Amino acid sequence: MPELPEVETIARGVHERVHGDFIDKVWFGKHPQPFKTPATRQSRGLEGRVLLAVHRTGKHIVCELGPASKPNRPGDTRPCNQPEQQPEAQWIVHLGMTGRLLVTTPESPVATHTHARLSLASGRELRFVDPRRFGRLEFRDLRRDAAFHAAGEEPLTIQSKPFAALFHGRRMPIKAALLNQKLLSGVGNIYADESLFHAGIRPRKLAGRLTKAELERLRLALREVLQHAIRLGGSSVSDYVDAAGVRGFFQLEHCVYMRTGLPCRSCDTPIQRILLAGRGTHYCPKCQR
Repeated sequence: MPELPEVETIARGVHERVHGDFIDKVWFGKHPQPFKTPATRQSRGLEGRVLLAVHRTGKHIVCELGPASKPNRPGDTRPCNQPEQQPEAQWIVHLGMTGRLLVTTPESPVATHTHARLSLASGRELRFVDPRRFGRLEFRDLRRDAAFHAAGEEPLTIQSKPFAALFHGRRMPIKAALLNQKLLSGVGNIYADESLFHAGIRPRKLAGRLTKAELERLRLALREVLQHAIRLGGSSVSDYVDAAGVRGFFQLEHCVYMRTGLPCRSCDTPIQRILLAGRGTHYCPKCQR
């Protein structure tokens, strides 16, 4: 499943390519699974709107939409007074296990599992592709619906005290706590393993028993690992590609994730794999205590 760095990379790529563009036409496939909001309502809500901005919230991609309108002239994809416009609606994309949000041209071959095609005034298309159909598409009219917010804290910006408070008294392994989206939004299996390695903490250690120093090491390690992964375009260990269809490179720098039996990059001890909270968990038995 795409995690925070992958979703952030896609959101930035989509924003760079389509912000200020207008949605001319919308097509949705027949499979019901991707639609948290009925396809007919999404179509009515999306058509004619301007894409003001695209950003990440947790593991979701949020498209901020302006009022329904049309370009001033053919080929004009930028709305007038764009900085002054406030979002009136949101289109929210969750990628699930295998979802992709791609910016392409109408002439590009349409993948078999394409569930949405947004034709833009610029001549481009925004497509949602999801072979396993675990992703979700949702439309919110902000004139009557609340704006989308992630349940947990943002790991890239959370400060020391609130970070430590998340785990205080929790009798669960720290790896399981990191995966809890109600505590931290966006952290998944890859980056929980990698951050615990860089912090020198065993994944089985109870979250509530971590010292203040250990929690601060973990907070800083988590932020640095996520930021570095974003710089490298995320980890392409399965189906993930960015908005242009390009694979990421952070998987080449994994220290423990999916490196079972290989020597630790720091001490040469073989990396071990255990099952924790139902997830494969990788760690170095010497570097992590």
